[in-house]
Amino acid sequence: MSKTNNRRSSNWYGKMDKDGFIHRSWMKSQGLPDHVFDGRPIIGICNTWSELTPCNAGLRKLAEGVKRGVWEAGGVPLEFPVMSLGETQMKPTAMLFRNLLSMDVEESIRAYGIDGVVLLGGCDKTTPGQLMGAASVDLPTIVVSSGPMLNGKYKGQDIGSGTDVWRFSEDVRAGDMSLQDFMSAETGMSRSSGVCMTMGTASTMASLVEGMGLSLPTNAAIPAVDARRMALAHMTGKRIVEMVEEGLNLSKVLTKESFHNAITLNSAVGGSTNSVIHLLALAGRAEIELTLEDFEKAADIPLLVNCMPSGKYLMEDFCYAGGVPAVLEQIKNHIKPANTVLNKDITSYFKGAETFNEDVIRPINNPLKPAAGLKVLRGNLAPNGAIIKPAAATPELLKHEGLAYVFEDIEDLKANIDRPDLPVTKDSILVLKGCGPKGYPGMPEVGNMPIPKVLIEQGVRDMIRISDARMSGTAFGTIVLHVSPEANVGGPISIVETGDRIRLDALNGVLELLVTDSEIDKRLMARKEPQVNYTRGYAKLYIDHVMQADKGADLDFLVGKDTRLPTRESH
Repeated sequence: MSKTNNRRSSNWYGKMDKDGFIHRSWMKSQGLPDHVFDGRPIIGICNTWSELTPCNAGLRKLAEGVKRGVWEAGGVPLEFPVMSLGETQMKPTAMLFRNLLSMDVEESIRAYGIDGVVLLGGCDKTTPGQLMGAASVDLPTIVVSSGPMLNGKYKGQDIGSGTDVWRFSEDVRAGDMSLQDFMSAETGMSRSSGVCMTMGTASTMASLVEGMGLSLPTNAAIPAVDARRMALAHMTGKRIVEMVEEGLNLSKVLTKESFHNAITLNSAVGGSTNSVIHLLALAGRAEIELTLEDFEKAADIPLLVNCMPSGKYLMEDFCYAGGVPAVLEQIKNHIKPANTVLNKDITSYFKGAETFNEDVIRPINNPLKPAAGLKVLRGNLAPNGAIIKPAAATPELLKHEGLAYVFEDIEDLKANIDRPDLPVTKDSILVLKGCGPKGYPGMPEVGNMPIPKVLIEQGVRDMIRISDARMSGTAFGTIVLHVSPEANVGGPISIVETGDRIRLDALNGVLELLVTDSEIDKRLMARKEPQVNYTRGYAKLYIDHVMQADKGADLDFLVGKDTRLPTRESH
């Protein structure tokens, strides 16, 4: 391999002066020999491993696979940690910290003498957070996901993380499942390291990363404990060195066309609603114009992947059926030409791909559902937009009028949802406020509100629910999310009252509060500013600067990029 002193890392390790001495000498304390600083590519391995993030628990091992590949290709691998976001463990919500992770990633990449970076992530907010940070620096970048865990098992049947949690929980509340059985399912659901084995947000984002050409093919679906994932990590390490040699920066892969392909693929796999907010934020960092209207363009793409929560299978089955390449092959006529980390068009990812189980990955002429794209809703209740996932909804409820029952905040919901005298019917529309980016803060996954106990005991399992919150990618139901502007900044959702009539027409993109304009204006004038519960630290910074859901809920001062090389030395 030809060596050059023109690499980014040469500004750290190529200097023949005091500063170069300091940079090299302290690195040599780890046992690195002189010749690794001869101009070969320095590869940063950005690792979100943590025992507090079970989804990412396998990344320490995968990092070793990446290192093998980097050494083989003639590079120098240097692993560094960044903040890890344990979706199932962090309070008040991991989403509060996605932007903080992005800052950690961005500043670490910028400050250190690396020529390219491998992002090791997996859990829901990790993948977008890492990519957002990397996009703001724009080095050669490639992703290795942690992979999904093995299929859950309970009483001889497959069960899915998240999806069956919500189902079992409602069964317990309805009296159809004992608490003992509920607790016994707990161990069988999570049987290995890795992310949710349903098509939740983590597996959705891994699929979209692959469909955008930001990882090697097959990255999304190989189970976390499958030996093929370690082999993929090895090949990724090899490829990042080649990308540095080719000058293949992230901006040469992350294009408007790749976002189009991600949105299209999201519909075909029945992906998470959270992909909207993450792709919007990533586009903002990449300085690519992306709006909610772009998501509408894939509304007619059929649902092909029969995985929970929109279907019945799990990610392990999806992998064995052919994974993302097989889906891309089915929707190839809807995929736009786009470069990838292989420096080849995205067609190279699925050319000749086969489907090995057509019940798991349906052919495009026999889909699970004919139109699976997310729908954007607008109207006086959501002037800046809201979203719904029709593929996970009850078809009969997608066009509906009903009376609102309002919960002013999450505490109100938890205190009253099980009241035996709650004045609701199956036709009621539940409204939850105060759960947007600023309001919670962090926009948690509470949009899939529980069905009131008085209704669930009657056999009701779905009803329309509206909020400024998000929901888990593993969740299901007729649920309107991401209402923008949120309640805490004075959006119209803030003045909805119990008894107001609301109209939802999801297929035509309508969400209306059937109250006169004058009454809405009167209520907004009388609205009181909500109390702010966070007055210090990162949470205050977040509340002061977070944008609304329709802008990706990024911090306003992080939008865009700064690719300048640091020139000032520390000594």
